[in-house]
Amino acid sequence: MAALEIILAFLSCIGLLGLGWLLFGRALLPEGGVRAWAVVPARGDGEDLEQAVKSLLWLRAGGLWQGGVLLADCGLTPAGRAAARALAERESGVVLCPPEELESYIGG
Repeated sequence: MAALEIILAFLSCIGLLGLGWLLFGRALLPEGGVRAWAVVPARGDGEDLEQAVKSLLWLRAGGLWQGGVLLADCGLTPAGRAAARALAERESGVVLCPPEELESYIGG
């Protein structure tokens, strides 16, 4: 009987944590459907680019953030540009742009 009580208490705690996570995410979301851009500067071969994008997409999937990911080309090599382009094509809401076009995305 004690084992059943321990299991039920554990499951209750997990449920309360999940509910708290959802409520916390709702409290942080901006009202009015504001679309925010996260600008990720992409340099060199884009070594850490995929990890940065995956982290932002994880936040979006969890409901803690609404918006797109903007990969700003700040000196990518041809291999880095190909990797960034492939990442932008594979993931929805990810855009690769040159620095001179940044204002068109974030300036209004």
